[in-house]
Amino acid sequence: MKIVREALAGTLESSDLMVRITPRDGELAIVLQSEVMHQFGARIEAVARECLAKLGITEALVVIEDKGALDCVVAARVQTAVSRAVDEWTADWSALS
Repeated sequence: MKIVREALAGTLESSDLMVRITPRDGELAIVLQSEVMHQFGARIEAVARECLAKLGITEALVVIEDKGALDCVVAARVQTAVSRAVDEWTADWSALS
């Protein structure tokens, strides 16, 4: 899938995160800001990259502002942002399980 517009998902409430995804040619870049960066930053980025890979996203700028979200929340917010940023949502939901 190709990202065609900017999209947001999530909030900046405690235990949540905000995901902003925008079109970008040539590469996938993730910018992460987190209150728990030292403890869980690598894990948050890994979950986001895994979710993006399963959805077939290879070119985008993804900005994540984390407020202590669990892995399942990270995946859900990334998936929602992607669904809002593509022209046609054709992903196989079972691939994300």
